[in-house]
Amino acid sequence: MADRVVLAYSGGLDTSVGISWIGKETGAEVIAVAIDLGQGGEDMNAVRQRALDCGAVESIVVDARNEFADDYCLPTIKANALYMEQYPLVSAISRPLIVKHLVAAAKEHGASTVAHGCTGKGNDQVRFEVGIGALAPDLSVIAPVRDYAWTREKAIAFAEEHKLPITVSKKSPFSIDQNVFGRAVETGFLEDLWNAPTKDVYDYTEDPALNFGRPDEVIISFERGRPVAIDGRPVTVLEAIEEMNKRAGAHGVGRLDMVEDRLVGIKSREVYEAPGAVVLIQAHRDLETVTLERELGRYKRQVEQRYSELLYDGLWYSPLKRALDSFIEDTQQHVSGEIRMTLHGGSAVINGRRSAESLYDFNLATYDAGDTFDQSLAKGFVQIHGLSSKVAARRDLA
Repeated sequence: MADRVVLAYSGGLDTSVGISWIGKETGAEVIAVAIDLGQGGEDMNAVRQRALDCGAVESIVVDARNEFADDYCLPTIKANALYMEQYPLVSAISRPLIVKHLVAAAKEHGASTVAHGCTGKGNDQVRFEVGIGALAPDLSVIAPVRDYAWTREKAIAFAEEHKLPITVSKKSPFSIDQNVFGRAVETGFLEDLWNAPTKDVYDYTEDPALNFGRPDEVIISFERGRPVAIDGRPVTVLEAIEEMNKRAGAHGVGRLDMVEDRLVGIKSREVYEAPGAVVLIQAHRDLETVTLERELGRYKRQVEQRYSELLYDGLWYSPLKRALDSFIEDTQQHVSGEIRMTLHGGSAVINGRRSAESLYDFNLATYDAGDTFDQSLAKGFVQIHGLSSKVAARRDLA
């Protein structure tokens, strides 16, 4: 049997050309694997057929929408994971899921090599190859766009020369990656940091002024850190993300414009739309302020930053990430309750929270009648708490 290569297939120009190119260059049979992550757009059956028409011996389409929501988006929500305190890791958390299915296909079909269409300047090459190395160290990896300096012009010329059934539309000025958790847009005029995004950059969100006169109040319910209902109606994690994409997106919530530090050492301007992700993380984080004990909450916030960096850097399958998963899951045992928020003018403003697991004690917090906090104990506490600083000051100011 001929050698086989499993290709991460998007249905676009580069990976479609890659099927034929890999076959001609290596003599291997190509198996295309496309993953439905709720990205919308083209019908996945059409994507599958295009791979076959371009020469794939097998074309696999995996409906991974619920798997993505439950096993990849949900841990990100529980961790309040925001890279550089902003980016909800829209693309970063999709790559390990894609890798998982690529490796499974390679094992099932006896392939020795996995291929992807990433460039050499981005983070995704790392996420794919480090993930493959962690799950299947014996698999080889090829990346035609990176390793053989593919350009769009070369890909089009190759498609025309070999009469591949690919319709090349007018080139978008942007590079776009999207799934149900959000949408990432880069390149084109956005590479000039002074240029403001234009309305054609956005797809998941409306102009914040569009529905300004119609604010939307929503109640999100959580059980052990998992969103389980919206306005009292039970939902799966996927349904929660999809509904908040629509409702928060209608008010322009979840737009991000940032310059981020890429793993490869360069800074890159990225525009993100992630209405569902931003709202769910914001609501979850607020519920934790009510239900997590102070020292646990403080330490978890430190863990969240490191966790976000691990995901961004492609280390989803690393030993440290697995250990942090166990810690984060343990913190969620009391994170149950409801958050009420208003979606309006590009913002999600929390204005209510309640939980049977709450650590908020009204009688301790109130300054009115019924106050059970013994203020007479505070004087000695303050003196002891500041004693070391006071002793040092006597020395330093002498």
